[in-house]
Amino acid sequence: MTAQPSVMPLMRLCSGFWAFKALSTAHEIGVFDVLAEHGPLTSEGLAEVLDIPHRPAEMLLTACASLELLDKHGEAYANSPLSETYLVTGGEHYFGGWVAYSDQRLYPGWGKLSDSVRSDLPATWDADSRQEDLFDVDDTGFHTEFQQAMHSLASNTGTEAAKYLELSDSERLLDVGGGTAAFAIELCRAYPRLRATVFDRPEVAAPAQERLETAPVGDRIDYVAGDFFADPLPGGNDAVLMSLILHDWAPQQCRELVEKCVGALRPGGKLIVCELLVDDDKAGPPDAALMSLNMLVETWGRNYTAAEYTHWLEQAGLTDVHTVRFDAPSANGAVIGTKPA
Repeated sequence: MTAQPSVMPLMRLCSGFWAFKALSTAHEIGVFDVLAEHGPLTSEGLAEVLDIPHRPAEMLLTACASLELLDKHGEAYANSPLSETYLVTGGEHYFGGWVAYSDQRLYPGWGKLSDSVRSDLPATWDADSRQEDLFDVDDTGFHTEFQQAMHSLASNTGTEAAKYLELSDSERLLDVGGGTAAFAIELCRAYPRLRATVFDRPEVAAPAQERLETAPVGDRIDYVAGDFFADPLPGGNDAVLMSLILHDWAPQQCRELVEKCVGALRPGGKLIVCELLVDDDKAGPPDAALMSLNMLVETWGRNYTAAEYTHWLEQAGLTDVHTVRFDAPSANGAVIGTKPA
């Protein structure tokens, strides 16, 4: 007789959102900032500082400790190294922008996933016309939240990706759709000869310039405002980066963007597509496959395979197309191709 499989994997899936909401609620009400400022606190002490009842404070702290977000010292709680590094406002590698965006925008949208599956329409914005897209939503608050979230992802992804993207011989990088310059900052940190241009929409220019003013490599990065579908890209680059861009768009638009980026390369330059890559057999991995469903909820795109990106880069005339793998919050690899000399 075949052994009955355990039901526990299903239980873990069903309760997954419990852990996320514990994290997002603790972040929202300021648990990690308070502990960073005051040091270890008992549940009574933290309840007093946050002006919340003791019972839920104790329960939330217990949950966060169980998730290794907090460390317990006797009767007091303190931030774990993970939370101190990534969840305290103002930290160099602050990840809270993504936590807040996931809670405030993606969590409600995923509640409508079955609607998106049935209709092939995004759920997080009014998508009653395929002429519109997520980035045309007329909501200043959304754009601010989105850029904060993307900065959290790009900064931590760029730190890891820089170890695998060989740019020692590159002097000019164009970061297409580079948002607040987080990825460009990390690449310029890692490669002292590199200068970067970030190309993105005009509404991103002000927050990007603010970050560049305080970034230690900000003097090596400039910003050009434009729409990468409608406007010409700055040319003559040793490398062109598209990080977390192509998954937003349908295949034909992806091919158009790849061809446009190839045109912005000098001969011998490299195009770098950095993404959460779905396996070629489309059976995983979970982070890429689930991010692809997130694109169903938010955009007209999906997460593509390395083979699909390779095909598009080769169609655009690039050679030596290959994939490098790494492990980062919003990418598990990059597909890279070279423009013939």
